Amino acid sequence: MLTNWSGNHRFAAARLHRPTTVEELQTIVAGADRVHALGSRHSFTDVADTPGDLVATDTLPEEIEVDAGRREVRVSGGLTYGRLAVALHTRGWALATMASLPHISVAGAVATGTHGSGDRTGSLASAVTGLELVTADGSLRTVRRGDPDADGHVVALGALGVTTHVTLDIEPSYEIRQDLYTDLPWDVASEHLDELTGSADSVSLFTDWASGRIAQVWLKSRAGTSPTELFGAPAATGTLHMLVGADVAAVTEQGGLPGPWHERLPHFRMDFTPSRGEELQSEYLVPRAHAAAAFEALRSLAGTFAPLLQVSEVRTVAADRLWLSGAYGTDVIALHFTWVRDVAAVYAVLPAIEEGLLALGARPHWGKCFAATASELRPLYPRFDDFRDLALRSDPDGVFHSHFLARTLDLR
Repeated sequence: MLTNWSGNHRFAAARLHRPTTVEELQTIVAGADRVHALGSRHSFTDVADTPGDLVATDTLPEEIEVDAGRREVRVSGGLTYGRLAVALHTRGWALATMASLPHISVAGAVATGTHGSGDRTGSLASAVTGLELVTADGSLRTVRRGDPDADGHVVALGALGVTTHVTLDIEPSYEIRQDLYTDLPWDVASEHLDELTGSADSVSLFTDWASGRIAQVWLKSRAGTSPTELFGAPAATGTLHMLVGADVAAVTEQGGLPGPWHERLPHFRMDFTPSRGEELQSEYLVPRAHAAAAFEALRSLAGTFAPLLQVSEVRTVAADRLWLSGAYGTDVIALHFTWVRDVAAVYAVLPAIEEGLLALGARPHWGKCFAATASELRPLYPRFDDFRDLALRSDPDGVFHSHFLARTLDLR
């Protein structure tokens, strides 16, 4: 039985195909009544499932083509960010950001709006300059940044086709240092939020929402030195994992030692199982203007979800113009929850969390656990109906439709 990474979702697809060429993939898609791409299976819901045929993308040929003149790289969609990062670094190139996990596939991460952190840094999807995909009739389509409806094709949840290749912005390779601080009071963090999140290229705050404190602050910086304390929070004296009792060998190098960008930007090393595996995750991206209200809402609700929470992470993401992006049109605060793997209990507390956050304009991460359906999501995305129209034009027979898309985008 095929499951996702955490083991909470069993895929209901009738068949799984592992094409080894794009031509073979085209034939499978053209002959299917319902089909969906399958990446690294790091989503926590049925977003990548279908009642018909799943097509694995990791069996397609691995391709990495750098165009130095355009500062772009064209890669096969099933490639993981970890493998791409190593290949880019050996050639003297880099990505501007990475997610906490390097284990995720490029196409899948882009399609669900996955991100890293940074006040001036967009999501992984914001780096996309081109997409190549197999459409519902099995033909190939190429979309470039600036084309009509291109901003609707990037964060697309698999509703427009199976992505075979992604082209991304790149830049010259650089070094990062990672410094950690501990025990920062929430009141201090809220008062100095802009200074705090602007103090490094990537900032993560780890908290339980109930204690009134931020247990750990992770700063990832391209250059310079870090202070011995951060608004009163002392520097960590050793390597830390954000989960209590977890193996610190799994996290990337800390302690302020500069090193290659791809060995510091993710939280976890590629050759270790990230986090604990047996978990659920949720995340909500709140307009930055409403950060203080979102913090207060979660602190007031902490008693209701504390027994289920392993840790919560707060990050920032810069605005973009991608229609279904959580950061569409506004800078956001990303509020992430790592739960114990108790599906019923977690989904029981999500409505109260969403009642507090969605009223502030929060948008759920498409690949993580949330309860909201299309009627609640539509007001949060100004281009929601534009995306639906694009999907219906691109796939009038609903070849890429699924239970997830019916529930969240009313694509039936």
